Formats: sequence, C-alpha cells, structure tokens
Amino acid sequence: QNMNDVYLEGDITVPGAPTEEDDQEFNTLDEPVRETIMRDARAVGKKFFHVMYPKESKALLREWDLWGPLILCVFLAMMLQGSTETADSLSTGGPQFAEVFVIYWVGSLIVTLNTKLLGGSISFFQSVCVLGYCVFPLSVSLVICRIILIATQTTALFIVRFIVVMLGFGWSTFASTAFLADSQPPHRKALALYPIFLFYFVISWLIISNTHSS
Repeated sequence: QNMNDVYLEGDITVPGAPTEEDDQEFNTLDEPVRETIMRDARAVGKKFFHVMYPKESKALLREWDLWGPLILCVFLAMMLQGSTETADSLSTGGPQFAEVFVIYWVGSLIVTLNTKLLGGSISFFQSVCVLGYCVFPLSVSLVICRIILIATQTTALFIVRFIVVMLGFGWSTFASTAFLADSQPPHRKALALYPIFLFYFVISWLIISNTHSS
C-alpha cells in the first residue's frame, strides 16, 4: 500500500445542503386537507383542555394560534347578541354581535399592550392567544346560563346563574394568570394582572346581564 494514500472515514456534508433527514421530514404541503384540518382541530382541543386543567404553564405559549380565540369570540357574540325582535329596542336582552366582537378583541389588545409596556417577556400574539383561549370557562358558563334561562326566571335561578358565571370568571382568571404570571416582572405582577381581571369581569357581566333565551 502506498504510504501517501490516506484512508478517510465519515460523511462529508456541505452547509445548507439538504440532508437525508431533511428529505425524510414530513412536508405539510403534501398532507391531505382533511388531515390538516383534523390535526389543527386536535391542537385546538388540547389547548382547551390545558385551559380547563392549567397544569403546564407553557402549554399555550409554545405553539400559539388564534383559531381558538376566534371560535370563542364568534360563539360568544352569537349567543349574547340581542334577538331580532328586540334589536331596535332600548331594553334589548343582550349586546349586538359587533359590540361583543369589539369588546373581545380590543380588550385582549389593551391587556396585551399593558403587559408589553410593563416589560413582560412574552410575544404579542402569545398573550392574545392565552387571553382568548382562557375565555373558554366563561363560554361554558354561558351555555349553562342559556339552559337555565329556558325555565321561568326566579330569584333562585338568578342566584344559580350568578354563581355559575362567577365560577367561570374565577377559572378564566386563574388559568390566564397560570400561563402569564411567569412572563411578568416580579415587582409589576399586580399591575399586569389587574387589567386581566377587568377583561374577564366585563365578559362575565355581559353574560350575567343577558336575560333572553333565544
């Protein structure tokens, strides 16, 4: 064997060139539409679960999206809007679709801007995602209240509705603080959490003041 021959062992790779692992990586562009929709639906469902059981404080922050908040916003607006028969009346039973939509998204934006101005270590869309998803307990309380409204209203039923909404309000506030508390400066947490409290309180008030069942 020639002494000048050098035996080389190993793989030679060029930076930026596609590797075998990259070729084997799943490409969502080749994924059927049905599978894409089901995958996104499962991801949204998992986020709803994390809101109801906020054990992992980073669950909504790692992979944020606005699908859940949009769904909840449309649901609340449709359920809370005044009936068509009383839409032009000053004593209408609930707010209109646009009013709920504005309160929902503008409220989220204001709370998020407050968080960023206080030096929170969280992105803008992550905060909006968390605030939107954490409305889910209040949406559940709205469904329960609408079922109660089918019956003849009494003081006892109003108290039941009030308790249900307060439970939803408490759980929404608790879940959002569980996700957002760690991203706030320690000496400014109270200033950051107070607008969150007001945001969910306004939505709770819209729900409990809703007096029509259809």
